[in-house]
Amino acid sequence: MAKAIHSMIRVRDEARSVAFYETAFGLKIADRLDFPEFTLIYLSNLESGFELELTVNKGRTDPYDLGDGYGHFAVSVADLEAEHARFEAEGLNPRKLVEFAPAGEVVARFFFVADPDGYQIEVLERSGRFG
Repeated sequence: MAKAIHSMIRVRDEARSVAFYETAFGLKIADRLDFPEFTLIYLSNLESGFELELTVNKGRTDPYDLGDGYGHFAVSVADLEAEHARFEAEGLNPRKLVEFAPAGEVVARFFFVADPDGYQIEVLERSGRFG
């Protein structure tokens, strides 16, 4: 059986991205591997063993084309309203809170926020299958 260990995204500005993910989700640098042409930064927190890998290609100045294939990265939080308010206070520009209830019953409550490179992150309330 496979165990999910990390997901990777490419970012242009290491300091800006590390600061965003620490402020937004409490992710801190677990490891940093520096190579001549790129750097890999692994971010994690005590909530999960899963890591987010930031890849910084040295010398890259143009924004990455996220294309139409990227969906989103998701995290769960205990208090969605409090996190939304905190994101607003931190200037992270979260989108509005959503109650997803396609058949009349709430399946999920969430909001989205974009990181400095435009990657979308879904912040879900811990409940149901997202508990």
